[in-house]
Amino acid sequence: MSESPAALTVAVLGLGEAGIQIALGLAGAGVTVRGFDPAVPAPAGVEAAASDADACRGADLVLSLTTAAEAEDALRQALAGLSGATVYADANTAAAGLKQRLAVTAEEAGVPFADIAIMAPVPGRGLRTPMVASGPAAEAASGMLGACGAAVEVLPGPAGAAATRKLLRSVFYKGMAAAVIEALQAARAAGCEDWLREHIAAELTAADGGTLTRLEEGSYRHALRRAHEMAAATELLGELSVPARVARASQLWLEDLARGG
Repeated sequence: MSESPAALTVAVLGLGEAGIQIALGLAGAGVTVRGFDPAVPAPAGVEAAASDADACRGADLVLSLTTAAEAEDALRQALAGLSGATVYADANTAAAGLKQRLAVTAEEAGVPFADIAIMAPVPGRGLRTPMVASGPAAEAASGMLGACGAAVEVLPGPAGAAATRKLLRSVFYKGMAAAVIEALQAARAAGCEDWLREHIAAELTAADGGTLTRLEEGSYRHALRRAHEMAAATELLGELSVPARVARASQLWLEDLARGG
């Protein structure tokens, strides 16, 4: 991307936690940033727009950071302000199917579309949060954001490829977080939360490439024994009056593996 940030205009739709931090990062890089959110005023350094379409008029790049539930409506509202020279990048966490529908809507309107997935929490990182992009305008979106200091990896494939990577990662991270919360709630009820908290922290700190292999292969090899173990854990949580959502799900998964599923 040969164009300097000072020559760029970027519209940010949605000024929640991620939207504000990315908008401020772009403004700090010298970009002209216009923002719109019906519920949140634009922060200092970001030009306030009257609507999605108003924010998009004359923009080189649009970043949609609303929510998955609002993504389609945001694109439809933005269309009146978009032209074939504006790249529309949807950066909401959404299923691949939704990203593909957005891409079709944009294509029918003659608007270049990119699917962007934000691959880490934005607070503390802002514009430098790792991202991946796919779809017909992924290279263009990556080039403009890269000129501003962002790191956006372009993936081969259509819109939805970036979203798929994001959600596959979410299965692990959010699942792990749910297991941690359930275990700590149970440990608190059992009177040994500090011990378990230290144990979990030590295990995470010591994790390496071999940890993944042990978790995966051990679950297949010892599925039946571990299913019995998690049945006992589920019973314990019941005795402690802690809902055993993750423990019970783990038991069912292991029983399925033991049956060769």
